[in-house]
Amino acid sequence: MRQPSLSQIDTNRGAMAAALVLLLPFLFPSIFTPLGHAFPSLLSEWNAPKPRHSRLLKSALQRQSSDRQLADLWMPLPQQPLKRCVRSDSTSTLPEKSQGYIQVFLDGGLNQQRMGICDAVSVSKILNATLIIPYLEVNPVWQDSSTFTDIYDVDHFINMLKDDISIVRELPDEYFWSTREYYATAIRATRIKTAPVHASANWYLENVSPILQSYGIAAIAPFSHRLAFDNMPEEIQRLRCKVNFQALVFVPHIISLGDALVSHLRNSRSSSDEDGTNHLQKVTDAKGWQGTGKFVVLHLRFDKDMAAHSACDFGGGKAEKLALAKYRQIIWQGRVLNSQFTDEELRSRGRCPLTPEEIGLLLAALGFDNSTRLYLASHKVYGGEARISTLRSLFPLMEDKKSLASSEERAQIKGKTSLLAAVDYYVSMHSDIFISASPGNMHNAIVGHRTYENKKTIRPNMPLLGQLFLNKSLTWPEFEETVVGGHKKRQGQLRLRKPTQSIYTYPAPDCMCNA
Repeated sequence: MRQPSLSQIDTNRGAMAAALVLLLPFLFPSIFTPLGHAFPSLLSEWNAPKPRHSRLLKSALQRQSSDRQLADLWMPLPQQPLKRCVRSDSTSTLPEKSQGYIQVFLDGGLNQQRMGICDAVSVSKILNATLIIPYLEVNPVWQDSSTFTDIYDVDHFINMLKDDISIVRELPDEYFWSTREYYATAIRATRIKTAPVHASANWYLENVSPILQSYGIAAIAPFSHRLAFDNMPEEIQRLRCKVNFQALVFVPHIISLGDALVSHLRNSRSSSDEDGTNHLQKVTDAKGWQGTGKFVVLHLRFDKDMAAHSACDFGGGKAEKLALAKYRQIIWQGRVLNSQFTDEELRSRGRCPLTPEEIGLLLAALGFDNSTRLYLASHKVYGGEARISTLRSLFPLMEDKKSLASSEERAQIKGKTSLLAAVDYYVSMHSDIFISASPGNMHNAIVGHRTYENKKTIRPNMPLLGQLFLNKSLTWPEFEETVVGGHKKRQGQLRLRKPTQSIYTYPAPDCMCNA
């Protein structure tokens, strides 16, 4: 019988060792549970995912776009029938006497909190109350303790709204006790805990005004999505627009870093490769491409939070499914359940976020070639660089904050998820084209803001793409033709807000005037 070679023995030992390492979290959960809490993305991301659409990927890597196709892609939007404006045809005046102080405690990420700030200003106006600068809760996923003044220019905020409502930076001394900790320890008469989702203006007048009259202060928590979008006075809708598009301006160091990143992108600057050569310059020289200075921002919302919440299958096998199910339980404590639908059903309904590979194939099918400057707006991508590698192979000029900015430039935002997101928001608003890999608060906020500014924004047709990616026999020409046809009317064309829809995602007609 032939004896195995030393190399084969080493290989077998290595495979056994690797298998044992992967099984450790399941054999000894008591040891690894604390580690999972501290490093929730560590245990399920060791295996590099393989491309799931290799047939399409092979064709996409060989694609070539015509000059006409590229010209159409980069062409700005034509003038729309409505233009941006915050109409002020009625004079807004402050009441002679404030009815008291409004506090709000806002959870969620940067953009959910942004919408909450707009609503807090509006509720204060409805109640003739003074707004205390909103308190931003620590995000349970990202553990970011950034405050309002860390993110937004508070002087500009107060000054821009001085004719609409009164705003104070801090609690008045007489209400020093009205803190987050105070409301966390017991039921308090000054806390409004029962505000319904999308509450009417009358609800606040009937339920919060009495608290203000009795105690002089009312703290509303939770407050996310607690003001209706319909049947609101026109003055309140205009005020929401004013807050969102004029009053909320980032602090100077975020704007400065954002401007630097935009400048680098428009001027072809890039970080160096490991061998010391400039990767961006190598690619453009090889193509003989005369850079246009244009760039696309891709919001790649594909972190572990999103992957777990979706309950979709991302090709990591049984181990990944178990890890994501466990993560759902740890983070949401049973509030987000495992889906009752199959992966095919979820995808065909457009309920699965696009993977980096899939968003790359979408961009390629739309006509973006490998000379496209792509800025990656994201936090931590689930699966790390191994997951992004397919996207990078399609778009080698892909950049992000780390590749474009020095460590000194990034020092003030390091480890601060909300500040990192603010920089991405700023760059997104200054890009030629914006596209998001999945719906969400950042997608909604940017889509609404870019609609207001009349800037090209591609909205992926999620149900269509889900069905296309399930069809493993589809050829590249078929995929390309269907993608192009399915996105002709999804590139920033003006859409009027329908009942119940968010004014922050659909700013027309409330925030706009006839062109």
